Amino acid sequence: MRYTSEYPSPMGKIILAADSEGLSGLWFEGQKYFPDLGGLFAGKPDAAEQKHIENAIKWLDVYFSGNKPDLTPALHLAGTQFRKDVWALLLQIPYGETITYGELAKKLAEKRNIPRMSAQAVGGAVGHNPVSIIVPCHRVLGADGSLTGYAGGTDRKLFLLKLENPAIIIP
Repeated sequence: MRYTSEYPSPMGKIILAADSEGLSGLWFEGQKYFPDLGGLFAGKPDAAEQKHIENAIKWLDVYFSGNKPDLTPALHLAGTQFRKDVWALLLQIPYGETITYGELAKKLAEKRNIPRMSAQAVGGAVGHNPVSIIVPCHRVLGADGSLTGYAGGTDRKLFLLKLENPAIIIP
């Protein structure tokens, strides 16, 4: 089962989803690729689902206070192996830093021991990240350092980047 909860962020309502294995979703209400919530509400949460939601809320409280959270909540990311590999790389991007889609594609190619990987394919996986913010897809920029693509909107992407690193310069 998956249990959902709401979180009032400074950028609008966030919907959290968890199952017994971990946090499985974190979306801004109405964002691109927003799930059909009808299939997510599973009644009263069990203890594990509730704990995962509570841990995510604690993480978000620390994050939105302008501090780097020191612990990542348990995650249960459902997707293809390709997407999971991209999301694992997203988790390695340091707080307050950025990477380009091309650099991320290069890292994935190296991990898979292949000569190259399409930055566009990697971008598609980044865009379908089911746990925004905690899996920091907002830290990925275009080749020229510009804000390109973010399912929650580029205004939110800029807000998150500035929250983590007020000195960041985006062309």
